[in-house]
This record gives sequence, C-alpha cells and structure tokens, in this order.
Amino acid sequence: MSMLSKLSALFRGTAHEAGQSVVDANALKILDQEIRDADNAQGKARDDLAGLVARRRMAETELKSFGEQIAKYESSARAAVAQGKMDLAREVAGRIAELETEIGTRGPQIDGMKEAETRLRTAIASTDQKIETLRREIDIVKVNESVQRAQTSVALNSAGAHSRIGSAADSLQRIKQRQAVNEEKLRVGQELDDRRTGADLDAKLKEAGILPGHASADDVLARLTQQDVTVVTPRIGQSVPIADKDPA
Repeated sequence: MSMLSKLSALFRGTAHEAGQSVVDANALKILDQEIRDADNAQGKARDDLAGLVARRRMAETELKSFGEQIAKYESSARAAVAQGKMDLAREVAGRIAELETEIGTRGPQIDGMKEAETRLRTAIASTDQKIETLRREIDIVKVNESVQRAQTSVALNSAGAHSRIGSAADSLQRIKQRQAVNEEKLRVGQELDDRRTGADLDAKLKEAGILPGHASADDVLARLTQQDVTVVTPRIGQSVPIADKDPA
C-alpha cells in the first residue's frame, strides 16, 4: 500500500471515529428525530390508506350503479322487443354489454384495492407497535442516562466532598482543643486566686473538720451519743429523791 493510500485510509478512519463520536454524543437526539420521522411516515401511510379506501368506495358505488342500469336496460330491452322495435332493443342490449364489461373489469380492481387496504392496515398497525415499543425503550434509556449522569457527577465530586468533610472535622478538632486550653486556663486562674486568698487552705481544713464552725457527720453522731440519758428503774424500798418544792 502506497503512502497516499495509507494517508487516505487514516483520514477516512479518523473521520469515521470523529463522526461516530458525534453520533454517540447525540444518540438520544438522533433517536428522537428518527421517531418523529417514523411518525411522519406513518401519517403519510394513513393518508394513502384513506385515499385508497375513498377510491375503492367510489368504485363500489359506481359498480352498484352499473348493476342498477343493467336491470333498468334489461327491462327496457324486453319492452322494445315486445313492441317489435328490434333496432332499439339491440342498441339497449349493446349498452347492457358495455356495462357488464365494466363490471367485469371493475370487480377485480375493487378486490385488489381491498387486498391492498388489508396489507396497509397490517403494516401500519405493525409499525405503530414497533414505534411505540421503541419509544418506551427510549424513555428507559433516557432515565438510565439521567441516573448515570447523576452517578458520574457524584463520583467526580466525591473526592472534593471527602476533602470538605475532612476540613470540617479538622476545624472541629481545633475548636475542641482551643476550648480545652481555655478551660485549663480558667482552672489555673481559679487555683491561683484561691491560693492568694487562702480559700484553698480553708477548703482543706473544712474537709478535715479542723476549721471552727465546721461539723462533720461523725461529729454530730458523737454529740448525740454523749447526750443520750439512760433512765434507771428504782428498786423496791429505795426512795427516790424528790426535789424540794418552793415554800408557798
């Protein structure tokens, strides 16, 4: 293969790939347009069917008229023969022959029209079903396309989302650390203030029960025990001293 042929093949291949990429990128738009084209073709087919039906009905009406004319002319021919007017009877008979010839020609034509109508109706119904099936499949493809587009967007943004979440977590951790440092500063400041005023030492003395005015639970219990008075029951014959009464 010459260099020119190779370059030509390369150009055609590149053009094909580029064209295929454009087709793939606009596949749904192309499908929609093809559906519209098919609908338009179906409309044209229905119009053709309607025209065919109209012509067949006109032919049937005309054929019926031929039969009615034949019946009328047969009666007229008999009347002419009865009157001995053979030339007139022969003329009428010629007209009847022409009408019968027309009927013989039009009959098969009408039958052919009916067969064509049946084929067209079947083709139109089949195509309508195919178009409707294709339209439903296109709707499903569109939904899948939307879902996949959303999934792709989520996948592309997931790295950024994780980064933002990690940044927020880092910020939260720094806030917690700053609050812990502030709490520790406040606690140390309170300890220094208590040491300056002696409040810390007073608290320790109160806890040990040494500081005056402080009574622990054990102190209260001991006091109650010491103040307990036992009542002694006197023995028989033993006098119980009675306190002197004040003189009246």
